[in-house]
Amino acid sequence: MQISANPLLQEMQSLRGEIAPSIGSSIAPNLTQQVNNTTGADFSQLLSQAVGSVNGLQQTSSNLASRLDMGDTTVSLSDTVIAREKAGVAFEATVQVRNKLVDAYKEIMSMPV
Repeated sequence: MQISANPLLQEMQSLRGEIAPSIGSSIAPNLTQQVNNTTGADFSQLLSQAVGSVNGLQQTSSNLASRLDMGDTTVSLSDTVIAREKAGVAFEATVQVRNKLVDAYKEIMSMPV
């Protein structure tokens, strides 16, 4: 039994032409992308905004809880619990980001110069 490589090669090349778009095609992906800081904000501003947002969620949660304790009929228990959970999740995420930053700082400081 003899297998010829020529028909197999032709079939592979035809399949390649069907799968891969041509270079001049309009559906060819853009292989180079630039990532720029379009907002002009630096890391410290973004971090302070994130901490401020978490603080706002915690204050809202605390406000709803105290209004519920005082007997305010416009505040429901479900709204208070949801606000408390949102604040808790946001705080945990902030703590995790802080832990990663501390780990990265320790790793950078332990690198030999």
